Amino acid sequence: MKETVAYLNTILNSNDPVVIGLSGGSDSMCLLDILEHLKVRPKIICAHINHNIRKESKQELEEITKLCNKKNLIIETTTFAKKSKNQNYNELELREKRYQFFEEIIKKYNAKYLLTAHHGDDLIETILMRISRGSNLKGYSGFQIETQKEGYKILKPLIFTTKEEIEEYNKENNIKFFVDKTNEEDNYTRNRYRHNLLPFLKSENKNVHLKYLKFSKELIKYYDFVDDVVKDEITKRYNKKTLYLDGFKELNELVKTKIIEYILDDNYEKNLYLVSDKHTRIILDIIDNPKPNIEINLPDHLRITKSYDRLYVTRKENQKKDYYLLLEDETLLPNGRTIKIINEHEDTSNNVIRLNSKELSLPLYVRNRKKGDKMTIKNMKNAKKIKDIYIDLKLTTDQRDIQPIVVDSQGELIWIPGLKKSKFDKSKRENYDIILWYN
Repeated sequence: MKETVAYLNTILNSNDPVVIGLSGGSDSMCLLDILEHLKVRPKIICAHINHNIRKESKQELEEITKLCNKKNLIIETTTFAKKSKNQNYNELELREKRYQFFEEIIKKYNAKYLLTAHHGDDLIETILMRISRGSNLKGYSGFQIETQKEGYKILKPLIFTTKEEIEEYNKENNIKFFVDKTNEEDNYTRNRYRHNLLPFLKSENKNVHLKYLKFSKELIKYYDFVDDVVKDEITKRYNKKTLYLDGFKELNELVKTKIIEYILDDNYEKNLYLVSDKHTRIILDIIDNPKPNIEINLPDHLRITKSYDRLYVTRKENQKKDYYLLLEDETLLPNGRTIKIINEHEDTSNNVIRLNSKELSLPLYVRNRKKGDKMTIKNMKNAKKIKDIYIDLKLTTDQRDIQPIVVDSQGELIWIPGLKKSKFDKSKRENYDIILWYN
């Protein structure tokens, strides 16, 4: 335990508020005792969760509360509600709920650190499980002694020790703890690794946990190096849920993969378990696809749209919403811009159109596209489909859905603000009595 004690004495300060995840098992009770006997004694807040799965859980909650009160330690508890009959939380859901509770306690006491009792054997099991299941470079490293979160750090100070050393410490110091009998069952994947693989590895090298710790640290070095390169590329290429693809295909394959993984992280946040490396591969495939416009749907209503040299990330709930607005002196549009009726303007670009009211059926309206829309572009003889105009201008699906179109009361298309004018547009030398400005 010397490494653990030395580490904590270096990291913590006296009276620092720290939260410890206290299950009541041998590992967390060992960590609690170590905290209580540090030279730099922190302010300890114990956070206990009753998962409400085992019948013994309620009694354990009562006993842990009594113990903390006896030691004059702050104790915060929660009990997870049971699911309906024949349903259970999966491992990922439970983990999410645990850390949500821990964060609430951290914020309540303004703590800098959350301490969990993961040890060296846990690290071995995690690495082996992820190798078997498949992961990425960071995932294969298992877990680190320190993890930076928003406003606090998660510390795993027992990472230097084994389960056997923890049990010896508890025996020598007469530390009481609860035994979770489900840890003895092979129904759980981690238990099978623990019961079958760990004994063999330890028979080969009793300090094998330190070898795995070194392996984990080595992988993190490589991950951090790649991450710096990736962050640089992301800063240049990814902004406001848009990935700019110019030159993307020439990047190193690993860097490209990590950029897409970052984008998925950015959009799934706490629901990252919904996606896997297969979704990363799908996105890379549509980027490589020669088709200019491709759209795919991912879990949790996420939509990925490739449009020429850009990749857009949106949610399905942001789908097309039709609008039809009377054009007034100043009309606010769904895209955040306005169309104003003005008296004069020097601009002759597509942002301004001059019209003769005698050639139109008033009033004028503004709407988004409809199927079959056509407009005769200024200086052209034949009408052209709006769909084809948008394709020529390389508008994305979302841009097409929200792009305003000015029509008269008979449905005649007059103007695509900012993009194209119709045959109704007048030059400054011609007769006109309406000026519209797209701003």
